Amino acid sequence: MTALTEEFRKNGFVIVRGFFDKEVLAAIYREAREIFAVQIKRILGREVDIDDRLSFDKAMYELFEKDFEAFVNTGKTVQHSLKLHRLGTEPFIIEKLQELGLSKPVIGVRPAMQFNSRYLSRNGSKHWKLDPHQDWRSGQGSIDSVVIWFPLVPAGRELGSIQVMPGSHFKGLLKADTSGYQGGIQEELNVDDFVQTELEVGDAVFFSTLLVHRSGHNVTELIRWSVQFRYNNLDDPTFIERAYPMAYIYKPEEELITPGFPTLESIARVFGEN
Repeated sequence: MTALTEEFRKNGFVIVRGFFDKEVLAAIYREAREIFAVQIKRILGREVDIDDRLSFDKAMYELFEKDFEAFVNTGKTVQHSLKLHRLGTEPFIIEKLQELGLSKPVIGVRPAMQFNSRYLSRNGSKHWKLDPHQDWRSGQGSIDSVVIWFPLVPAGRELGSIQVMPGSHFKGLLKADTSGYQGGIQEELNVDDFVQTELEVGDAVFFSTLLVHRSGHNVTELIRWSVQFRYNNLDDPTFIERAYPMAYIYKPEEELITPGFPTLESIARVFGEN
């Protein structure tokens, strides 16, 4: 057993500095902004410099306010980035998961890119700043399932980087409010036990899905861009005995999202006249 594995088992998390190639993360971050920039131009009627971080993030806020549906749909689209999905299956990630005890890793849910700011919140929604919770409740996979969380921009206290509670994975699954997707913990916790993470681009937090953690408070005008990957262990006996449960349900809309589309004219523009 390596020192890293011992630390992970004891605390329920480890921070691996410089784990990811910064250029790979920069390409993922750029692609996401490029996708949003298309809708920003269409809806706000202006070009936006994706390399001017503050101006771009403010344009994101404006898009959010002017066309919420477009913002949500674009946010869903960036989750399907080829670069993002490719990264999640890289051999060096699998090797690190195996070092931490996942002898046969399998993807628990599709990758999630998050963009958190108080300016991207509606009707009191706390999705931008999650209360203490355990990710196992939403995934319900193997007991030793692991989350890899990493920022696409430098993330510390001011930007609301995640806060973790060392050793809390030994508490088991705590009582939670399951009305929301995060399942906020309803049991009393000692807030002084939370540890604030300070991460540079390339750093990654590996943590047990049973670890209690929460969002920090982003007090800046900037968006906290981050990604998380989740993995189960196919060799976990309890996962096998429960027939590999899958808590995430993906299904298509029952009705056409855009009524009357595609038209014959739009098809002809793509494929040419028949």
